[in-house]
Amino acid sequence: MLFHFLAQDQKGHIREGNINQPNIEAVLEYLTAQRLKPLSVKPLILEQDKKEIAIFKKTLSLTDKVFLTKYLALMLKVGTDLFSAIDILIQDFESGLARKFLLEIRTNLEKGEPFWKAFAQHPDYFSSVVANLIKAGESSGNLEATLEQVSVSMERDRNLQTKVKSSLVYPMALMIASFFMILFLVTFAVPKLGEMFLGTGQTIPTFTKVVLSVGMFLNRNIFLVLPIIIGIPVGLFFYFRKTTKGKELLANLLEKIPISRDLMEKMALERFASVLSSLIRAGMSIIQAIEITAGAVGHPKYESALNRIAKEHLARGLSIGDSFKKEAIFPAVVSNLLAIGEKAGHTEEILRTLSEFYETEIEGSLKTLVSMLEPLLLLFLGVVVGGIALSLIVPVYQLVGQF
Repeated sequence: MLFHFLAQDQKGHIREGNINQPNIEAVLEYLTAQRLKPLSVKPLILEQDKKEIAIFKKTLSLTDKVFLTKYLALMLKVGTDLFSAIDILIQDFESGLARKFLLEIRTNLEKGEPFWKAFAQHPDYFSSVVANLIKAGESSGNLEATLEQVSVSMERDRNLQTKVKSSLVYPMALMIASFFMILFLVTFAVPKLGEMFLGTGQTIPTFTKVVLSVGMFLNRNIFLVLPIIIGIPVGLFFYFRKTTKGKELLANLLEKIPISRDLMEKMALERFASVLSSLIRAGMSIIQAIEITAGAVGHPKYESALNRIAKEHLARGLSIGDSFKKEAIFPAVVSNLLAIGEKAGHTEEILRTLSEFYETEIEGSLKTLVSMLEPLLLLFLGVVVGGIALSLIVPVYQLVGQF
């Protein structure tokens, strides 16, 4: 079990950290053996040990991860030792997961474990790419540059996520507003007119009957229907966002739409180039780097292709360029540039250039996607509202025509 302790050393300094012991008596014995005077000992349950529903599970925010790696790199750069740098960051994070994670790092270091191990122990916080980059940087004695590289990479991911989200804000807001406007029309406006039409005793068109029946049913059962109407989209959101099967199903659906398929492929290629460039720069072997990159691209087809390149083509002695040319899923420009970069000894620079190129391409694809979504949503809204209006106008004309 993990405990968090506050203790005073022989010089009067306060020591704080985490320790893994079977019970509180074992913790007190350990502190006494280390010539520390216990001040406080509390059980500490880290987030990964809590039995939480998956959709509510907390994790380190990308902003916290960028801050943590960036400022660790900065403090190491100005000559601060790793222990002191972590202590300073612990003071900045007064509570939350970031502080618990930093305390765990310091405890690991006090036990003589490597710095990268804490990152590897939390795959829900940090990807295998980050853990392997830090491991390579620590092994080569270049931890400061590696942490800076990780923070830059995370910052790019954050900027890309921000661009994607900001591009989809207006279409999503339009969709939600349209939904509630249509719900209001059908539930409250339509039934009032429906009662009037039904009271006249005239023959009503079939389409109008359907609209009136739906509206009157919703009006009578609004408190039963509304939670279901809201709950279904929320449930689908969590299913597609939080579950493995949901993510796979969503990816398959998006794969069938040309414009979303193009965007997903460009994002996978950008991630491939960015991650592989970082791993090669950290000094990792090309086969190992490609295997790690395969798990980070987030696209099943590219993941399979990269695994084949690492385990079959490169393992048989083929060059990087020839290996990528054997996988038709990679565009010719990627294969050709990698072949050129390999011959010139600048593979890492070529990959960095490809990453920047696909980042620009993603922005263009997002603009195209949004420019198509907006008129389609407006057209859909016009058709639905127009259909409802028409279903009400026709009986009015029929009623007027009788006089």
